[in-house]
Amino acid sequence: MPSTTVRWVTGQQFVGMDENKHAVVLSGENDPNGMRPSQMLLIALSACTAVDVVDILTKKRQPPSSLEILTSGEHEPEPPWAYRKIKLTFRIGGKNLTEKAVQKAIKLSEEKYCSVAATVRGVAEITTEFEILPEED
Repeated sequence: MPSTTVRWVTGQQFVGMDENKHAVVLSGENDPNGMRPSQMLLIALSACTAVDVVDILTKKRQPPSSLEILTSGEHEPEPPWAYRKIKLTFRIGGKNLTEKAVQKAIKLSEEKYCSVAATVRGVAEITTEFEILPEED
């Protein structure tokens, strides 16, 4: 079972650590020395789907050579400021990538494999778009 620990450092600064001792610095709105937890959620969603998309495309024999996901979120205006909309923009490169394969990989990740998307989906509307980058010689 996955587990994490968050330790308070000072002020609004914290360190989060997983069971393998991977660490990240987190902070509140007024501390620029760490990532805000709500931003970490966007990164978790992006990373979760990135792993899936790379795996799916590789299994389809269309391995990506690059992948970048730009993620933005729209909060509710009142506390607790939950995300109501999250947009993921995939910028993906790879030899012989087809739009159909990329679109299907993203859809499979979002609807079937990504645990973060499954958790967030009931609260926020998740939308995606993608761009296949031209291969550089």
